Amino acid sequence: MAKTHEIAAQGRTDQGKGASRRLRRAGHVPAIVYGAGAPPQNIQFEHNTLALAARNEWFTSSILDLLIDGNRQKVLLRDVQKHPFKPQLLHLDFLRINENQAIRVRVPLHFVNQDKSPAGKASGVVVSHAMTEVEVSCLPRDLPEHLEVDLIALQLGDIVHMSDISLPAGVEIPELKLGKEHDHPVVTAQEIREEAEPVAEAAEGAVPAEGVVAPTAAAPAPAAKKEEK
Repeated sequence: MAKTHEIAAQGRTDQGKGASRRLRRAGHVPAIVYGAGAPPQNIQFEHNTLALAARNEWFTSSILDLLIDGNRQKVLLRDVQKHPFKPQLLHLDFLRINENQAIRVRVPLHFVNQDKSPAGKASGVVVSHAMTEVEVSCLPRDLPEHLEVDLIALQLGDIVHMSDISLPAGVEIPELKLGKEHDHPVVTAQEIREEAEPVAEAAEGAVPAEGVVAPTAAAPAPAAKKEEK
């Protein structure tokens, strides 16, 4: 079961672009909470505190305990807007959670024991991670913070698919219900193939093979004889 993480916020009444700009200049981040049959609520965070939380993997994939003026609401982050080049959060959207309704969340993958596997210990083998996260469906209480992919038995030529991921009870990958063609590779172990070097051109002055006439420079034309008088 995933842990929940507590973040404090304050309600706000000012709305609009001008109000949001004033909040940002004062070191705050505007946000909104919606869903679960309740009206949307405008809130704000202290920027530096929120930015520290946002550095964690769980911020985007775990249930958060949002304390709005002391009122606790369970939410998931649904959208975050960032400044194009400054380390600044501009706006966030949070979805309220219904404890009895399944949710879909992209969960990070953690790869373990790769260095202990036959493929990981072999020279000339590249282990590629084709995916780093996967979307799961489950009730909020069953949501894992991450999924482990154990590569202890990975060998050269092996392919680990989504269907090979071990899932906790109550958790499923919806995409696998769409058919075998949606069972995408997650990890591959392939041999490094070196490209053949191009054949070097024959050096100047090399002796031609037998039966091959080497080109020669054209002989100068003989000088014309002067007509005798």
